[in-house]
Amino acid sequence: MGNSGRRFVSDTSDWLLEYVCRPGTGTRHAILIDPADQTPEVAAKRCVAAVAAGSRMVLVGGSSDTDMDNVHNTIIAIREALELVTWASSQDSASEETEWTVPIILFPQGAAALSPAADGITFMMLMNSTSPRFLIEEQVAGAPFIREAGVTPLPMGYLICSPGGKAGQVGEADLIQPEDEKRVRSYAMAAESYGFSMFYLEAGSGADSPVGQNLIRSAREACDLTLVVGGGIRDGDAARKAAEAGADWIITGNLAEEFDDADELQRVLSKVITEMNGA
Repeated sequence: MGNSGRRFVSDTSDWLLEYVCRPGTGTRHAILIDPADQTPEVAAKRCVAAVAAGSRMVLVGGSSDTDMDNVHNTIIAIREALELVTWASSQDSASEETEWTVPIILFPQGAAALSPAADGITFMMLMNSTSPRFLIEEQVAGAPFIREAGVTPLPMGYLICSPGGKAGQVGEADLIQPEDEKRVRSYAMAAESYGFSMFYLEAGSGADSPVGQNLIRSAREACDLTLVVGGGIRDGDAARKAAEAGADWIITGNLAEEFDDADELQRVLSKVITEMNGA
């Protein structure tokens, strides 16, 4: 399984960390692609639509029902599609080439779904898991591959909130309940004390409701980490509420899978991102 394509930056981990964790840039949107739910070709089309709409990062992973080859092939397809559009925009004086230059980041369930073609990886601890597998064992198993491949780790504390969905079940999480502000603050402080760069509040893929503003504010007030929020965000209103509460990144995944037509997906995501920023 060889590498392919130019990376987002020339193997400069500090640059990628600075991009993802840069303060003062407002709330940004990222699309989450689950290779288990779509072909690499479909994933690539959805990513091009998302970046055209204003997404500033691509996450790949999220499912336990995939393997390294599937993840790798998906990342290669996404990278090649974005590079083709980047080249095309460079031939058009009215286009901004930098608009298409976004990082592709692994968001794995474990060490069995990695790829050397990614720019980085959310190297995360599922902090409210009751299983040592997701607290440390998967990280130990994947660390040698990540180091050898030169994939930049983005250290992240990961917290699953109610309803949690499949992520909560697979991760054996002691779910954060809607009024657990104190618990969220404690986890956020712990994540910062561990030296993590990011803190992710997750309601679970396809959740009926997103993480509450009260929990997002609690995390924001407790730490200076880059705050990521995902799960159950299906429209601009939900994205805006998360942004107003302090989220630095808003992640949507299932929303993209609802659209097979790339133009329609771009239109919907453009509306979500515009409303997310209060416009």
